[in-house]
Amino acid sequence: MKRYMVDGRRPRYRYYELFDAGNIDDQGGVLDPNSPRAHYGKGNALFHVDSSFNPRRASFSLLRAVEIPPPGNGGNTDFADSRTAWDELDPEFQKELLEKDYVVHHSIAQSRKLGSPEFFKDLDPTNGGVMARHRLIQVHEPSGRRNIYIAAHSHHIEGIPKEESDALIKKLLDHITQKKYTTSVEWKNPSDMIIWDNRCTLHRANGGAFEGKYKRDLRRTTVHDDSSTAWGLNEVEDTENWVVNHDATRAAGQTK
Repeated sequence: MKRYMVDGRRPRYRYYELFDAGNIDDQGGVLDPNSPRAHYGKGNALFHVDSSFNPRRASFSLLRAVEIPPPGNGGNTDFADSRTAWDELDPEFQKELLEKDYVVHHSIAQSRKLGSPEFFKDLDPTNGGVMARHRLIQVHEPSGRRNIYIAAHSHHIEGIPKEESDALIKKLLDHITQKKYTTSVEWKNPSDMIIWDNRCTLHRANGGAFEGKYKRDLRRTTVHDDSSTAWGLNEVEDTENWVVNHDATRAAGQTK
């Protein structure tokens, strides 16, 4: 989707198009759980969809294991089915959501702040960052089924008070992430790979006893969506200009 390597950071691998989803530090050791980069990554432990904070959202993500912790030390990846979650919403609530046709503003800074609120206490997602706008209820075009497009990146719902917006986002995330809509995938072998569709699936990284002790080296690449709703309500332009907020968000904690 983009060249994920941050300027000045030494690459661990050959292909810059890969996103480093592991806990390996720049010297090849296990990342310090109290490092700025580890705090930045805590947002990935919240249910989210990749790249909802970009104007052109993602479709498929491919996540591959290179090195995994010993069994019993955690590190699973969880998934939630937001299509079935929509299907089983109360019909009156479905009708309300369709009639109001809510638009959600997404920001990478929002999930970082939620993931590590004390570390990012001075980070304001509304201060200078561009938020992507995507409709809350959409049709997942490959399947023809309706879907709730929401994530930990969701900062607010357009046109309603923030308190009401926060309550609705929480209500929907709590609904989607019920046990009956989720599954947990254990990484068993190096070279295991998972592929999922971000347009209808939320996911999160699980922590565990491996943190600060064992390597969990995962690498991801993500594909642009090419459906009719790929760009949401955003201006069609060079997506690279939008992804720089990764670095701005990470920098917010560098002095801590």
